[in-house]
Amino acid sequence: MFGRGRCRGLALTLGRRARPAAFDLVFLTLGRRARPAAVRLVCALWANNQPASGRAPVLARYRCRVSDSPAARTPYEVLGVDPAAGDDELKRAYRRLLRQTHPDTGGDAALFVQLQHAWERVGTPEDRAAYDRGQGARTMAPGGYGSGEAHAAGASGSASTPGGGFQSGFRTGRAASSSVRARSYGHPGGQEREHYLTLLREWVGRGASIPDPYDPALVRSAPREIRGWLAKAIAEEATAGIVGTLGIGYTIWNNVLTGRTAGGVAETIDHVVLGPAGLFAIQSEDWGGEVRLHKGEIVGDGVHRDEEPLHELSRGARSLGRSLGVKFTNLVVVVPDAALAEPMHVVQRGRLAGAIVVRRSLLPQLLRNGVGTADRASIDRAFELRPRLQSGIRLA
Repeated sequence: MFGRGRCRGLALTLGRRARPAAFDLVFLTLGRRARPAAVRLVCALWANNQPASGRAPVLARYRCRVSDSPAARTPYEVLGVDPAAGDDELKRAYRRLLRQTHPDTGGDAALFVQLQHAWERVGTPEDRAAYDRGQGARTMAPGGYGSGEAHAAGASGSASTPGGGFQSGFRTGRAASSSVRARSYGHPGGQEREHYLTLLREWVGRGASIPDPYDPALVRSAPREIRGWLAKAIAEEATAGIVGTLGIGYTIWNNVLTGRTAGGVAETIDHVVLGPAGLFAIQSEDWGGEVRLHKGEIVGDGVHRDEEPLHELSRGARSLGRSLGVKFTNLVVVVPDAALAEPMHVVQRGRLAGAIVVRRSLLPQLLRNGVGTADRASIDRAFELRPRLQSGIRLA
């Protein structure tokens, strides 16, 4: 059996073109538990020895950005197998995808990293049994499912759950700290959490008992569509928690009705935030994968082809702005840090010019300082707008 030292020597001594073969050889000869480490080692050595114009930056870009969101694809979904599949079927699927996604053979670096992450979680009978029991799920904190982004941004008030889980991290009361929190109205994520529970009950079966709807094992086994509603609720709660730490100069309204309907359902904006830097219309999203801007719209894994997050936010903000007699400073879509390759993207041209997609941990900075040449409101102006907004805004 090869040790780590021999793996390193094998990867370094073979030529660049031969390294995919070395990669497969390491995989086939090492013990099952050691294989993920060997795969990462050869992958890292391959990346470090590529020319500056090669694919190494691509691998480095994805290596540490794997999502643990409830909306993310499960290891079984990544491997393309049924959760009840046998260990041999899992192994065959992994080997096949390993060759298909390897960057040195023209594969997708992002899918390659997702594959390694999936195999680490279910690649051995022991790891698979632990994953199926729900082990490894991090305790929910404001700022994302176990991401710690809100803590990095200065948010407080997490709801810890013994043993981990997908509990809500939002608190409507005052935080334990002595600082005065922002004014907050409405219940962030409430509708999405109710929708998640409704769909979960239908999926489990009418009359079936669900002792804990946020049990990680149950959440992981649910269809991605259902998990997506939970991820959306958590994202809204995280944003509300972050804004709450900004102080008394800020006010946040959650689940604001825009006056528009779609398919008989009233449309809402997740958050309307008023502060010294202006008036912001904010959507909190978590699609469970990486997103990017393409032709002025958000695209990526988990974003449906017919979905237009920025355009939908723009239409809702225009409708709400007309009814209130106000103009929004910026339209903002907040996503988990792992979902965005760059800290922030700003639409440069077109009707959505100035709209922003931002990592969650940078939201406080955005709300304090604004962006570029955006019309920055004075503190007096913010206090003038607050009574009008408070009397005119309707919450879902």
